[in-house]
Amino acid sequence: MSALAGVKVLDLSRVLAGPYCTQTLADLGAEVWKLEPLWGDETRAWGPPFIEPDASTGWKLGAAGESAYYLSVNRGKKSLAVNLKDPRGQEIVRRLARRADVLIENYKVGDLARYRLDYKALHPLNPRLVYCSITGFGQTGPRAAEPGYDAALQGYTGIMSVTGEPEGPPMKVGVAWIDILTGLSATNAILAALLARERDGQGQYLDLSLFDVGLAAMANLAQSYLLTGKAPQRRGNAHAQIVPYGAFPVADGWIILAVGNDTQYQKLCEALGRPELWEDARFQTNPGRVAHREELVNRLSEITRTQPMSQWLSSLQAVGVPCAPVNDLAAAFADPQAQARGLRQEVRHPTLGLLPLVGSPLGFLSRTPGQIHAPPPRLGEHTLELLTGVLGLSEAQVRDLEREKVVKTAQS
Repeated sequence: MSALAGVKVLDLSRVLAGPYCTQTLADLGAEVWKLEPLWGDETRAWGPPFIEPDASTGWKLGAAGESAYYLSVNRGKKSLAVNLKDPRGQEIVRRLARRADVLIENYKVGDLARYRLDYKALHPLNPRLVYCSITGFGQTGPRAAEPGYDAALQGYTGIMSVTGEPEGPPMKVGVAWIDILTGLSATNAILAALLARERDGQGQYLDLSLFDVGLAAMANLAQSYLLTGKAPQRRGNAHAQIVPYGAFPVADGWIILAVGNDTQYQKLCEALGRPELWEDARFQTNPGRVAHREELVNRLSEITRTQPMSQWLSSLQAVGVPCAPVNDLAAAFADPQAQARGLRQEVRHPTLGLLPLVGSPLGFLSRTPGQIHAPPPRLGEHTLELLTGVLGLSEAQVRDLEREKVVKTAQS
């Protein structure tokens, strides 16, 4: 049995942070009801790339269809397309919330109160409901009403100030880093709230903020600032407190060296055939290497660029020096470790045939592993199923609501 079998999640979130959270819950076995507007989650239109059905191959790249962005965070869910501006659509959500264990939403602060779908309105209907709100800045504070976008939050929370080359412009992380971390934090909060509910039978309200998560995720850099009063600066691929630690050029690309202690540094010097870099008293301790960072990194770079990646990786790994290639995604998925861990999987889609998806990182729980239970749903694919099976409406009633643009099914 899956860890969250029997848990019902009403997902009113869109784009990334919320859907990433609910996809994780779906991988763990929760039944996720993804509520979408009649035109669908915004990310259905975020592309290219898009894929569309193909009679011979199952799917092909196209100018429209399902977007890679949408497919990346919506597997295992059931799509219900509802018009929230219609009072009948709002009542559908209220009825689903009575039957749900968890509700997650990422509307602007106060938006759902207009429809009486906020926590204050739904808690009396279902006191066991765990209600999670994800916003840019949280429900309180002077910025609470401002919208939250990952790129803006990377600016607000400091990560861009320490990302990029020292003399270059600030850089954001290449994926929506704070959105993903907030989705993970929301998952943790929801699981904690469900555990607390097992003790006392009560749900609760969870206020998750991209700003809070992004600032907390600055970790040791944030703590260093609190202790010194000095804001850390960009160091490119280097580590603020460890040397050598970062990307080094080789004859055919780049490798990562992550030398975490003096013993590893001595082994590095031996593997490079340069014992004098260990014998130099300035470099024998990490504080000394940090103090002489520029000279040491330049000397190491001159050495590493003389041989190809495969030779250095073989030599360094043989003596226990932490190192790695700088892969693109093609190389990352081709790595035997990715294949052994099942990080590329295929699931059968009703219109696209076998669809490749990224595997769950929770796939190795010994009793209740996370897994892909179903493909990402088509818009409104489960509207009829949920309204008849969960709420008890007749098919004729659903078709009437569809004609009046209250709901949408996959066939419309």
